[in-house]
Amino acid sequence: MTKKIIGIDLGGTSVKLAIISQKGELLEKWSIKTNILENGKHIVPDIIGSIQEYLELYGLTTADFVGIGMGSPGKVDSQSGTVIGAYNLGWSELQELGKAFKAAFNLPFFIGNDANVAALGEQWQGAGKGNSDVVMFTLGTGVGGGIVANGQLVTGQGGAAGEIGHLTVDTEYGFECTCGKKGCLEAVASATGIVNLAHKFSNEYEGDSPIKAGIDNGDEVTSKDIFDAAKTGDIFANLIVDKFVGYLGLAVSHIANTLSPSHIVIGGGVSAAGEFLRAKIAEHAREYTFPQIQETCQIVLAELGNDAGVIGAAQLVKLSL
Repeated sequence: MTKKIIGIDLGGTSVKLAIISQKGELLEKWSIKTNILENGKHIVPDIIGSIQEYLELYGLTTADFVGIGMGSPGKVDSQSGTVIGAYNLGWSELQELGKAFKAAFNLPFFIGNDANVAALGEQWQGAGKGNSDVVMFTLGTGVGGGIVANGQLVTGQGGAAGEIGHLTVDTEYGFECTCGKKGCLEAVASATGIVNLAHKFSNEYEGDSPIKAGIDNGDEVTSKDIFDAAKTGDIFANLIVDKFVGYLGLAVSHIANTLSPSHIVIGGGVSAAGEFLRAKIAEHAREYTFPQIQETCQIVLAELGNDAGVIGAAQLVKLSL
């Protein structure tokens, strides 16, 4: 019997776990709540306990597996198997994940940054399947990213490669980013960023708009509200979306011109805007992309959804076999 892989996708709300074949097939998956109490000290024991329970329930042992892969927020040291700075988990101090999992299962353990690992999942079994050079933009509360080149995850010196959200794209307005810089892609092209843009420009717009009216009334306006309004023809919402995709298109072109990937994958919660968003990003990116690269680089929507993390985590293991 071919041995399988355990994939783990650690998030601030839940931990997704899966048993995956070496061909990338999802055989079983489940999830548990992320317990961040007491500085997240329960997180790793909870994950280990859940895996042990699952293996016992289905009559499996560690001999049925070749390894464990994991995606985690924070600064990940893949060599030492440690994580630090995952503040949404309460992990301000160094976490020795590799030691804990190896002690519990005596299996090879591999870990990467969650955004990088999701990119690896889309490259292996998702929107970039069958292609060795794929970059992913993850548009959520912030903007994450991951780069796969020649079939390998690019982590860079210190593991910080793929910080696409901190490309500087706004030199005019100086929107402040949580990283301390001004003008980052994340500050203008995330779910938070598009709301920032709407608030910034609402005072200058004099026409009728439900979005502008909501902002003026002090209502909570979300990125979904803005995209939905734009699709129905709201002129102000479309102006904001155009600014949003202008910044994204510029960033996409920089990545395309630098790396010449076959696919640039757009994922994360904001990508729920679908083809409406993808087409606009592609249109703006084309303005700034080297002509030959325009012909070879496709801008596509992510396909794996919430499974990208566990599948990418399994690929971390497979690439090391």
